Amino acid sequence: MLQRVREASVSVEGRTIARCGRGLVVLLGIATGDDAERARRLATKIAELRIFDDEVGRFDRSLLDVGGEALVVSQFTLLADVSRGRRPSFAAAAPAEVAEPLYEEFCAALAEHGVRVARGAFGARMQVLLVNDGPVTIVLDL
Repeated sequence: MLQRVREASVSVEGRTIARCGRGLVVLLGIATGDDAERARRLATKIAELRIFDDEVGRFDRSLLDVGGEALVVSQFTLLADVSRGRRPSFAAAAPAEVAEPLYEEFCAALAEHGVRVARGAFGARMQVLLVNDGPVTIVLDL
């Protein structure tokens, strides 16, 4: 999930550990079966996705075009299945020992495109503060 932001930060136990300016907050859910190639493909898509305004207000600029930053937060809860009962199932989420290297792979791939990447703390309970610009929120599933 992408949120176009003016600024954002992530804190753990009351201490800010990362922040970004104009750009994107990327809430990254990693599913069982995801792999490094998919992580890299997603990073390319996000870097090049034209969701920033041009001079006439049309979505025609990418994160790269505007020199934007990214704050990437791992979020397994995006894989919640709420189709049965009242408690979500997270069975579709990749286990931490698989998900964490893919999270790192995704962040590295995004940085290779020239994007400044700030990171949340994998597996930690985090507080994310952001100023959504637009608001623009997009769900990607490649």
